[in-house]
Amino acid sequence: MRTVFWDYDSDSTKMIDQRQLPWEFEIAEFTDYKEVARAIKEMYVRGAPAIGAAAAFGMALAARQSSATDRLTLLRDLETAAAHLNAARPTAVNLAWAVRRMLRVAANEELEGVDDVRDAILAEAQMLADEDVALNKRMAYNGAELISDGDTILHHCNTGALATVDWGTALGVVFAAHEQGKKIHVLVDETRPRLQGSRLTAWELHQRGIPFDLIADNAAGHFMRTGQVDIVLVGSDRTAANGDVANKIGTYKLAVVAKENGVPFYPVVPTSTVDLELEHGDLIPIEERGNEEVLFIGEQSIAPAGITARNPAFDVTPHRYVTGIVTEAGIVYPPFVKNLRQAVEAEQNKEKASEK
Repeated sequence: MRTVFWDYDSDSTKMIDQRQLPWEFEIAEFTDYKEVARAIKEMYVRGAPAIGAAAAFGMALAARQSSATDRLTLLRDLETAAAHLNAARPTAVNLAWAVRRMLRVAANEELEGVDDVRDAILAEAQMLADEDVALNKRMAYNGAELISDGDTILHHCNTGALATVDWGTALGVVFAAHEQGKKIHVLVDETRPRLQGSRLTAWELHQRGIPFDLIADNAAGHFMRTGQVDIVLVGSDRTAANGDVANKIGTYKLAVVAKENGVPFYPVVPTSTVDLELEHGDLIPIEERGNEEVLFIGEQSIAPAGITARNPAFDVTPHRYVTGIVTEAGIVYPPFVKNLRQAVEAEQNKEKASEK
């Protein structure tokens, strides 16, 4: 089933509550866009593409919640909802991208009444979710060209079906290679502090019967230096125009060690996650989350009482450490300033052509 979806019977947004995995499988239901924003912030749903889809459905809820009887009032209500949703997690560019897309639909003057706008926003949100699944599969098979039979792949965080509407980005490449019959093995970083690797990626790989070993985050360098890693695959929550990649905290040091040991390092990035308006990665806002995530695992304290901690959720990997970027438009290689823009604009032109 999909990670996030619209239930047409109950007129609500539903999503897998990823906080409960792998111990319990629960579906959370939302009828209020503010609750969707809370779910994004509290990581019921995470992963840039999944966050984007959740925000789009959140805007559909906002349109239905609004009591507006005229277009102008409805647009104002939607702009209020957009600001609330955008504030939930600032690093993932897909969130703001999806919200802007819903606002563009709402502003279409060809829609005659408020109910037409409500229906159009929901249809657009559903289209966005469906597109995510299709482009993830295109991206996955592009990336699978990089994987040889017998390869060991190092993976950080979670980038599978749970991080998207379905299928996945970097982990989607692993799924595609496995589907092609390649004998692969995955080394899964636990990914502290929220353990997305040990909780979510391990769960997804186990469900699909793909061989893997869970490793401590600090063990990755050892496996690369001793020649036990053939390629590193990661996701991205925002990629700047020059190819700098913001991803889950710990990605930067993996890229540096990979470069030192001659291991190819590939982020797998839908073009919607590329922010051409940002010249370089230092301009990407880095979310800092509560220190309880570092000081506790679940409800168990792992540090002395009364101390403080720092908890940046992401770091930025400079493009000089990036071998190439896998997108749905193909694999993009340096110079990223030129080639990444061409890939993004090619996909945007396809989208415009399909709308005509």
